[in-house]
Amino acid sequence: MNCRSNTLRILLTPIGTHGDLHPFLGLGMELQRRGHDVQLITSPYFQKTIDRSGLPFIPFGTVEEYRQILDNPQVWHPSEGFKILLRFMVVAMRPLYDLIASHHVPGQTILVHSPMGLAARLAHEKLGIPSATVHLAPSSLRSVELPLNLANLWLPRWSPTFVKRFVFWAADRFVVGPIVDEPLNAFRAELELSAISRPLKDWWNSPQRILALFPDWFGTMGPDWPDHVRLCSFPLFDERGMHDLPADLEAFLQAGDAPIIFTPGSGMQFAHFFFRAAVEACAALGKRGILLTLHRDQIPAELPATIRYFTYIPFSQVFPRSAAVVHHGGVGTTAQGLAAGVPQLIMPMAYDQPDNADRLHQLGVGAALPVKHFTGVNLAAELRTLLTPEVRVRAQALAARLANQQPLAKVCDEIESLASPPASGIS
Repeated sequence: MNCRSNTLRILLTPIGTHGDLHPFLGLGMELQRRGHDVQLITSPYFQKTIDRSGLPFIPFGTVEEYRQILDNPQVWHPSEGFKILLRFMVVAMRPLYDLIASHHVPGQTILVHSPMGLAARLAHEKLGIPSATVHLAPSSLRSVELPLNLANLWLPRWSPTFVKRFVFWAADRFVVGPIVDEPLNAFRAELELSAISRPLKDWWNSPQRILALFPDWFGTMGPDWPDHVRLCSFPLFDERGMHDLPADLEAFLQAGDAPIIFTPGSGMQFAHFFFRAAVEACAALGKRGILLTLHRDQIPAELPATIRYFTYIPFSQVFPRSAAVVHHGGVGTTAQGLAAGVPQLIMPMAYDQPDNADRLHQLGVGAALPVKHFTGVNLAAELRTLLTPEVRVRAQALAARLANQQPLAKVCDEIESLASPPASGIS
């Protein structure tokens, strides 16, 4: 069925930081360009960003509620951060479900959601809304056949299958279960749905379509992944063209050698040590630097003339002109670094970050420096190993593989295909 001639109502429900929002913004703008009625449901914390995109916005929750999460330093802890997200998933479940239900047009609506959007999965099951789950990084798709790298737990491919199965079972039983199972099943009972167990094992994914937004050379298709997973490459949307660039950026870039760019992620508010180490490493290497963060109080009060601070620059407009990028390992920043063809040094903290860092290492274009070792001296030493012609050549070869692709078009095609009434898959 060719759906491009038929207007669909497409509800997008991203959950996370700016890095999680960006792929949905790019996707929404492309779907809107195709003539669809796109509605973006997310926190009003992102109101200004969404307004710039021109997408219709349905606010969910409050700015204060979102800031409470960002203000908690534990959100970046390898294990405690995941628990915070689980609690948010539970709190968000009922009000988000009500918003989805109230904007659902039967026979015309498609849901595109983060796996953390339990409400979207419930709406698919209860209301019969066709749906697609979006995974931004390989590590969020479970596999006992592939290497397992979760926070500070690393199990290589050759680890016995039963060990990996036990790790997932233990996580479901002792971490996810106590937080999610009871409230989820209580709400399911209200919706007249039967109780389930281990919801993050299989249930949280749409049974119709799973869209994996990374290429196969970054995240190999797991032999035990569901058959309806579609690899769609990196979306590479970063608000390019939606911002005026800082007035002095171009002059700084042209005033000397390519700088090293440092960014700990849009949501990080506790990175004083990160930027202090960045300044020290640049001094030790004799390199220039650019510091990027939305939170000015993290930046040292005095910066040398060779280092500049900016709140935000679309990465695609500055990464290609850098010597290297030092960041937290979020998959969006990682993808932009790969597209720019530059070496990357990762300070992984939690979530998908350690796994993304390991993938860059395996590709020969990156390395990781743990938080506890992230000092100016260690940072300078690691950067010396990356700032070589050999690493640059490998990085540029990978960038060539991402050039001239249209990943968002493929994702939109997959979403539009869900307009055909499914023969099965809706409970």
